[in-house]
Amino acid sequence: MRRLTTLFAILWAAPWTLFGLYVGGIGLVTGGRVQRTGRVIEFWGGFVAVFLRVFPLIAGASAVTFGHTVLARGRAQLDACRKHELVHVRQYERWGPLFVPAYLLFWLRLWLSGKNPYYDNPFERQAFDETG
Repeated sequence: MRRLTTLFAILWAAPWTLFGLYVGGIGLVTGGRVQRTGRVIEFWGGFVAVFLRVFPLIAGASAVTFGHTVLARGRAQLDACRKHELVHVRQYERWGPLFVPAYLLFWLRLWLSGKNPYYDNPFERQAFDETG
């Protein structure tokens, strides 16, 4: 039963994992690196670093998670952010393709109400609460 649950979690998050693999793949052909940590594929460097500097809403981020992929500017940032990003992997396993729309709806609602759309976002609060 556990294997079936794991398989479902991987498939449920797969649409966003594919996006992360796409960005990470571009990173690889532009000098980036990749490694696997458990069920997560981690990319850093190359185009991934550029993506994190310029992509709307995450511009300036050290790392970001898409499904079962974590994209980081560099190895040091990946190591520093890994625990936080792994909380987001578990969130993708629960929310699947709905994670990004839900995240963005919270972001918009918080921004419109004058709150911090990143730090007050419940997905981020959970990640910070669980990782200290």
